[in-house]
Amino acid sequence: MNEDPIENGTVREIDGVRRVYYDGYWIKAYDPPADSLAEKRHLIEALTRRLFNHVEHGINVPGKRLGEARAAFEAETVPERKRVKGAMLAGALFNRGTDIFTKLVDLQAQGVDVAQDSALMRECGQCLQEALSLGKMVLHRSGEEGIDELWGEPFRAFSIPIEAFYASRYLKIAEALRCIDRIAAAMIAAFGNSALFHGVENDIATLCDAAKVKCETLRTDEAVFDIWTDFVVAGEHLSAFAPHLVNAPTPELMQLATDGRQLIVRGRELIGDIARARVAMPKSTRDYVARCEAWAERDRARLNPLIAGA
Repeated sequence: MNEDPIENGTVREIDGVRRVYYDGYWIKAYDPPADSLAEKRHLIEALTRRLFNHVEHGINVPGKRLGEARAAFEAETVPERKRVKGAMLAGALFNRGTDIFTKLVDLQAQGVDVAQDSALMRECGQCLQEALSLGKMVLHRSGEEGIDELWGEPFRAFSIPIEAFYASRYLKIAEALRCIDRIAAAMIAAFGNSALFHGVENDIATLCDAAKVKCETLRTDEAVFDIWTDFVVAGEHLSAFAPHLVNAPTPELMQLATDGRQLIVRGRELIGDIARARVAMPKSTRDYVARCEAWAERDRARLNPLIAGA
């Protein structure tokens, strides 16, 4: 008899830790702060720092230069240059929205009543919404894909209650955890079954577990010192894993081993990118899984002449 499915948002204490269930994962739960303008300011400022920490360099344009950024974007006609200037415009819009919201909170702290439908509040929302639409032009620092979710978070934090925002974050974390699991599974399937990298599956599994704990943990958590250390050390151990090469290996075997080691290092980097950003990177995940499968095919062909001659 099948058990009843667990509903998203179900909260339980598991091994002494309060966790909330979303899309197959029990994620460490945190109490949301009070739903006030001051708390929203702190949240949006933190999300702003987080965004610019994970996206490509050069787009953190001050909000006061919004007019210049827009003019440069609108005047550009070369597609690849227009993408970069669109990313810079997104950064300026993002900062302008944050600037307005910060000043409004300062006014409220001085006793000035700030209406939710005031002109400045509307302008703040419009800036964040336009930044979200342009965020599709912005790449992750790896250069492989954009991470649109980071652009949408400040607008959601601005437009919905903080408690609802926290719930939406758990869904995004669950998506990120699934990407980490997929990458680790692809790595283990490719390299754990290869004589060249026999034993590496243990290091991959250790990194996967550490990355998922890192992904669900806030930086303000008292356990972050051990959690971050576990995550970094697990990545270092995986990167240091050397292929098992016989005496006088052939050039083809040397190339296969080199490509495999580089692919393992890239897997560690990708898992790290996702764990730190706490959002899924589906395109990079799909591409990486395909690269692991292709490497495994080469490894199998080396051992099976019938495959190699197919």
